[in-house]
Amino acid sequence: MTATQEPTTGQEIGRDRRRKEDQRLITGRTRWTDNITLPGMLHLAMVRSPFPHARITGINIEAARQATNVVAVYTGADLGEAQGACINAWPVTTDQVTPPHVPMPTDRVAFAGETVAVVVARSAAEARDAAELVEVDYEELPAALDLKEAAAAHETGGALAHPDLGTNVTAVWKFDSAEAGTGGDVEQAISEARANGIVIEREYRQQRLIPAFMEPRSVVVDPTGEQITIWSATQIPHILRFALAATTGVPESKIRVIAPDVGGGFGGKLQQTPEEMIAFAVARRLGKPVKFTETRSESLLTAHHGRDQWQRLTLAATKEGKVTGLKVDLLADLGAYVAIVGGGVPVLGAFMFNAIYKFPAYQFQTTNVLTNKTWTDAYRGAGRPEATYAIERLMDELAAELGKDPLEVREMNWIKHEEFPFTTVAGLEYDSGNYEAATARAREMFGYDELRAEQAERRARGDKVQLGIGVSTFTEMCGLAPSRVLGQLNYGAGGWEHAEVRMLPTGKVEVVTGASAHGQGHETAFSQIVADRLGVPFDDVEILHGDTQISHKGLDTYGSRSLVVGGEALVRAADKVIEKAKPIAAHLLEASADDLEFNGGRFTVRGTDQGMAITEIATAVFAAHNLPDGVEASLDSEATYDPVNFNYPHGTHLCAAEVDTETGQVKLRKYVCCDDIGVVINPLIVAGQVHGGLVQGIAQALWEEAVYDENGTLVTGSFVDYLLPTAADTISFEIDHTTSPSTTNSLGTKGVGEAGTIASTPAVVNAIVDALRPLGVNDVAMPCTPERVWRAINEGSAGGETTGAAAPHFDPSTGMSGTVDRAEGDVQ
Repeated sequence: MTATQEPTTGQEIGRDRRRKEDQRLITGRTRWTDNITLPGMLHLAMVRSPFPHARITGINIEAARQATNVVAVYTGADLGEAQGACINAWPVTTDQVTPPHVPMPTDRVAFAGETVAVVVARSAAEARDAAELVEVDYEELPAALDLKEAAAAHETGGALAHPDLGTNVTAVWKFDSAEAGTGGDVEQAISEARANGIVIEREYRQQRLIPAFMEPRSVVVDPTGEQITIWSATQIPHILRFALAATTGVPESKIRVIAPDVGGGFGGKLQQTPEEMIAFAVARRLGKPVKFTETRSESLLTAHHGRDQWQRLTLAATKEGKVTGLKVDLLADLGAYVAIVGGGVPVLGAFMFNAIYKFPAYQFQTTNVLTNKTWTDAYRGAGRPEATYAIERLMDELAAELGKDPLEVREMNWIKHEEFPFTTVAGLEYDSGNYEAATARAREMFGYDELRAEQAERRARGDKVQLGIGVSTFTEMCGLAPSRVLGQLNYGAGGWEHAEVRMLPTGKVEVVTGASAHGQGHETAFSQIVADRLGVPFDDVEILHGDTQISHKGLDTYGSRSLVVGGEALVRAADKVIEKAKPIAAHLLEASADDLEFNGGRFTVRGTDQGMAITEIATAVFAAHNLPDGVEASLDSEATYDPVNFNYPHGTHLCAAEVDTETGQVKLRKYVCCDDIGVVINPLIVAGQVHGGLVQGIAQALWEEAVYDENGTLVTGSFVDYLLPTAADTISFEIDHTTSPSTTNSLGTKGVGEAGTIASTPAVVNAIVDALRPLGVNDVAMPCTPERVWRAINEGSAGGETTGAAAPHFDPSTGMSGTVDRAEGDVQ
């Protein structure tokens, strides 16, 4: 897609605009946290445990204290309560078992990489050198590393991640459509399908992933002013300020948090990190500015991870392919601690396993489990990629069992466009959508029928390179809100967002938003929205964000909420500006306010050419020489918006993959997607979001996996072993959009930041399995490396057979699992 720079005035929404942010980003004029240098600033290095679970029996810091230019060395005992605590904002059940998360523990470590001491020196290099001189004595303890074993440890006597808790199960959260009154009894649906239809059982593995953002985490703390100022590479400056104040006792008014330019996050920077808390405590202790910037290896080891689930699924359907029930049983690995969202991630997914399909009955249960590994939390999509992967894999399995085209089976079961708004079996109301239109467009772009014909020819010839076609028709809930729903789910915060629009005397506009960008293009898209609303030039709008002193209220950026929640707050604030300007315009034009119209940035008297620009009114308000009685001399306005519903983008993704049956090598041939994200503000930014999301989702399917060995050591602790794709590893994507405007906000927009990641993983794996299905393969565990694909080809699959046996044991080396129950006497 090529960007075209349009004139600076006129219709902005829907226009390709190069991002305002890019000029400074690509010319090196950024202000990353690690670029910040303050007078007298000291540097920190963390001393980390090499063991996943051990008792700390002694720490000798004397040699480190004597090292060159070392100012201080502290242990957890030295800092005590001043270091605060890392919070869990979402206890998903009232009886959730939550281990205390002290930033620097004093008695026991719970994962490899946990901080046990901090060295303060005059340079980062000297701090790191001295950290190696700290001697820590450990007594190793049994480590809970395997998710399934950890879940059963309280019954089997296995290792406990936190022995004092007596269990590794932190919470069990369940949804049942029969109990909730949103659908029927799933057990009855399954029983009836066993007798008269089809029951498909599968077990899938969502491997552990690492967000791997471009800029490592960094924090600078300056305690020398009236306030303590923190610069942090964070997605959540407002939430971080609250957490610091709530756990350290420092008044919130005395804390200022700034998120300067932030180099990506993908959910990986929505954490209140132990390193931020330690830096805060050390700076206060010494009364001097301090900085900590993690190395890449530290980032991969200790920044929170994502995914990591076992999914056991049962789908019931009629012999014709109509779905009748879905049962989901998850094991979710939370790692060593329950993170800020943590156990809520699988709960978010609970509402999306039914996806775009009209399931009459549904049951979901997640068992959240503690292990002695880095804790997990939200990673691009947060629960929804996991859910989409499971249901889209199952729909392909159902199509294969029926001998029908995967698109035909999906269309048979999805919500029709005329049925919106539609209340799902999970209790959500989808406001708008048109799955038929998105699928038809994707199918056309893909050349679906032609590729199916080529596939049949290759199979008939017995080619060694087989062609597979993967389908993924997804939806997601995004715009994390509304507050009332979050409250019902026991979430600790709200879902609103705040904005302020200021009309300056010169006619320029300042916009303050509580959303905090880290690569999304907020400054550009928000400028387009406000420019359109107020009728001012795009270049005359300045966006201010990421500083709690400037933006005093906000709930920050995650969950594809910035546009659909933050953007709507901007619209409402801008509309208030217009309403405040209207009586002033009427007074200056000597007309009735009822006779005024506002369009294109001007108030005009209806039926005349008499008018006045809103920028002129801003100047008049500043002078305040001739204002109506009782009207204040300000147009500045603010708004807080709390949605009444989530937001539901959707789309159809199609992938063609070539699989070498002799080597297991997978090569993507073609990838197209047609997403419906409502009204598009900036097509160029949307294209970037979709392309980036696609690569991350495809990477889960083919390359990425965080692997621990039997000793609890992360063996993928660098980019040598943790495989991130480069441009050379991917292909060009073809993208398009259909438009079903959202009815939950005035712009008609839907989220887009996570769509590509959510949809692409099952599309790729479905393509691989589709290529290999004639060879008896019905699954390959992710990532689908050549070795795993080769093993699947050579070992075959137990899945897909007509049998009433229980689902067999899952072999992670091949990804083989699953059974199909078909009623006796059925002939396919």
